[in-house]
Amino acid sequence: MDAGFFRGTSAEQDNRFSNKQKKLLKQLKFAECLDKKVDMTKVNLEVIKPWITQRVTEILGFEDDVVIEFIFNQLEEKHPDSKMMQINLTGFLNGKNAREFMKDLWPLLLSAQENIAGIPSAFLEQKKEEIKQRQIEQEKLASLKKVDEEKKEKDLRERAQSKSPRRRSPAKRERKRSPSRSPRRKQASPVGGSSPPPPLMQLSTKSSEEPVEPDTSGRAVPEAVVQEASSTWFVDLLLLFEVGI
Repeated sequence: MDAGFFRGTSAEQDNRFSNKQKKLLKQLKFAECLDKKVDMTKVNLEVIKPWITQRVTEILGFEDDVVIEFIFNQLEEKHPDSKMMQINLTGFLNGKNAREFMKDLWPLLLSAQENIAGIPSAFLEQKKEEIKQRQIEQEKLASLKKVDEEKKEKDLRERAQSKSPRRRSPAKRERKRSPSRSPRRKQASPVGGSSPPPPLMQLSTKSSEEPVEPDTSGRAVPEAVVQEASSTWFVDLLLLFEVGI
């Protein structure tokens, strides 16, 4: 037996495999971006790996570690063959999904090798947008917290004012102390004989005690005085009559 019979052959050495690849290269459709080469030494692959895992999981509907590791291994080369990579993924993802996957992946690799950090520009823009949204949310939370604190302080002030007694203004206190209308003073009525009689009564009493002198001036004597004098004379006459009897 020939010793060469036991030697293995690679895919490149097998004419049947190479012919099949050439046939698939002619039959399959490839995106135009796959014609450009990528230098993986300029690409930060660790940043792109999460995206690859998420995208393959979305296509398959579950996380397949075998397919994901297969893609990572192909990207370990310095200049990976994009079209051969799509052919290799066709058996796992089917022709349409493999083409869509490479159409999304290759632009990211091309953009990453152009940046100093080896990160795709789309990832950088996405990160900036996330930071911006986070800042907006933090500002909203801070404003809401400030509004809540102001509301609490306002409620505390209102409660303190409601509990403390209300102070009246000086004008109201003055009006309360000095009423507009002073109460009328009632005249004290005379009780018993303690209060002196009115002036008219005094005059009448005095006139009854003094003897009435005849008016020689010829002026008419008032009727009241004449009646009073006559009554006094009649009393004196009765007294004389009783003494004589």
